[in-house]
Amino acid sequence: YVEDVRAETDMNVVVTGSGKFVEVQGTAEGVPFDRDELNRLLDLALKGCADLTKIQAEALA
Repeated sequence: YVEDVRAETDMNVVVTGSGKFVEVQGTAEGVPFDRDELNRLLDLALKGCADLTKIQAEALA
């Protein structure tokens, strides 16, 4: 909760196992963000989703 309250951007990203976007929602929490920051956030989200997918696959193996 503490990290969420302090975040400058609230973003939800859902991707398929192959990295294709299913859902992208983003809201500036006070200060608007630019296209470069959006691209960095999407890159971070893709990495996080890929990491989670790998962990889930390992747990189910």
